[in-house]
Amino acid sequence: MMKQYGLQMIRNLNEFLHDAEHKKHATQVGVNMHAKMQKIVIQENSFNGDIDIIKNLKEHPELWRFFDKTAQTEISIAGYVHGFFISRRIDRLLINHETKNIDFVDYKTDIDKTEFIEKYKYQLNEYKELLKSAYPGYKINGYILWLKDWELYKVI
Repeated sequence: MMKQYGLQMIRNLNEFLHDAEHKKHATQVGVNMHAKMQKIVIQENSFNGDIDIIKNLKEHPELWRFFDKTAQTEISIAGYVHGFFISRRIDRLLINHETKNIDFVDYKTDIDKTEFIEKYKYQLNEYKELLKSAYPGYKINGYILWLKDWELYKVI
């Protein structure tokens, strides 16, 4: 009985360590990809940045507007949402003051798009609320860009 209990503890510890290592790896992949994405600029059919990312973007012209020279990257925004002060960072932001339209994109590197989707929707709604405070009267659209297959998913 005691030996069986000890073996179960070892299995539990191994699972915990495996999960922690997996999470650490996934986080590092995301950080590295965000750093590469931040440097992508498309200007008049001229692509600048990581060659592999550019190859994918060339296959998805519907995404090009988010990488135009006017797009802002890694934009910090803060304010009150639901009575709590929060600070966030938006991956890509397009503001058109003439049409009073804002589009923003959040990159996700997940393999399983469904695992954290509710959490991500909540996150993008926080971005929307912060942007509404900063830009009253603007129409706001929020998207997830799934970097595994370059699908643009409209959340807001």
